[in-house]
Amino acid sequence: MSTVDTSAASRPEAELNRTMITVSIMLATIIQALDGTIANVALPHMQGSLSASQDQITWVLTSFIVAAAIATPLTGWLCDRFGQKTIFMTSVAGFTLASVLCGISNSLTEIVLARLLQGIFGAALVPLSQVVLLDINPREKHGSAMAIWGMGVMIGPILGPTLGGWLTDAYNWRWVFFINVPIGSLAFYGIWKYIRSTTPARAMRFDLFGFATLSLAIGALQMLLDRGEQNDWFSARETWIEAIILAMSFSYFVAHTALKPAGQSFFDYRLLKNSNYVTGLLFIFIVGMVLFATRALTPSMLQGLMNYPAAEAGLVTAPSGIGTMFAMLIVGRLVGRVDLRALLACGFSLTAFSLWQMSHFTLTIAPANVVWSGVIQGVGLGLVFVPLSAATFATLTPTMRAEGTAIYSLIRNIGSSIGIALVQTLLVRNTQITHASLVEKLTYANPALQDPATSTVYQLGSQAGAALLNAEVTRQASMIAYIDDFWMMTIMTALVLPLLLLIKAPKKDAAVAVDHAAME
Repeated sequence: MSTVDTSAASRPEAELNRTMITVSIMLATIIQALDGTIANVALPHMQGSLSASQDQITWVLTSFIVAAAIATPLTGWLCDRFGQKTIFMTSVAGFTLASVLCGISNSLTEIVLARLLQGIFGAALVPLSQVVLLDINPREKHGSAMAIWGMGVMIGPILGPTLGGWLTDAYNWRWVFFINVPIGSLAFYGIWKYIRSTTPARAMRFDLFGFATLSLAIGALQMLLDRGEQNDWFSARETWIEAIILAMSFSYFVAHTALKPAGQSFFDYRLLKNSNYVTGLLFIFIVGMVLFATRALTPSMLQGLMNYPAAEAGLVTAPSGIGTMFAMLIVGRLVGRVDLRALLACGFSLTAFSLWQMSHFTLTIAPANVVWSGVIQGVGLGLVFVPLSAATFATLTPTMRAEGTAIYSLIRNIGSSIGIALVQTLLVRNTQITHASLVEKLTYANPALQDPATSTVYQLGSQAGAALLNAEVTRQASMIAYIDDFWMMTIMTALVLPLLLLIKAPKKDAAVAVDHAAME
């Protein structure tokens, strides 16, 4: 489904349109990517303003994530029904309006409903921006186009926490959402002005039951992962309810899909017969887990254990995104010239190496060590994103690519949610286990406690001294738990390397076809 007249590719105005289209759609992508992280730092301020508890205010994040996850698989059908330009303009306008509603909200209910709208309208922005970039660029430039697109996507996670913190401190938390208005308006104008309208094909049938059961399963999974740690997982009735809904709805979805003729269900199971595609799904699942889990762990480690100010923690972790953008600049030119499996192997190896470096962090580590390990990881992930898209979709038939990209994006999002939930759970549990183990060794017979310097600092005979010693033990236990998480991600990343052998080497003309794979 093309958005431009390909016969006009040689005319000078077509080059101007391509530039303006790229700028417009990347602005739309940036505001969606920003809102995934920009609101995090403003939560404490929202909590007081909206009179919400700490547990309730997390719905501001959860509602956005759940709504986006459910709405993402609808993108292909909506474009087929109404046209890409119409859906793109509607998504940008709806997202911008929802941002305004978030900013003027005066109660928790209002902002949660507005965030739901943000997630619904914003779900299509990232996949559509990628589709349009592929449509307006010739086949041999798809690698470079995806590299530019990937760099744009990375701006959001890099700038989000820093920009959100500055807006909240300089103005108030409402500007975290109002900032989307000028950017969204420019994106809407550019899309309306420069993208050509196309006639909707209306060839896809909508499987309501399949969509409903899949959406229910996705929503239950997201809720279980987002709230599981707060609820102490299966110790709470809520978690059991979410797990039962997940199991039942997904079982209905699988049975419904298996019984429906191919091409008539919401999910075409023929996709699973393509080994490249299935392997690509596994890889992007791991990438989602590692990328977002690391970003969730590192800032909290720096601020909670090493007393980094929020601004300094942002500066130390930001080079990871810069490394990713740099790698995408290079790899965009290599796709189609170098074996994709070699690029993937290099990228995953660098990522595993950086995580191995992180597993050797200490409480006295220098900022430079954090920066360089982050840069190496960023370069590794940058080398993975673009070639992984090419390898995943290179052997997929064109008629199945639209649906395949939606599932690809969905798997990445699920991997991110599972990764964050997993590392946070292990962090809490391992901190408790390690703390208990260390306390067992804190007896008066321990030579370290008999040292005059130690007894002077902690004054073990007093309650204050015992509390100070317990705080230090907790700090050491937490650091060990962080190291355990980094070790786990190192092993996970290394274990997927042998699976590269399952990927068939695509032909050079296919390798440049970096198709509609949504990445953040």
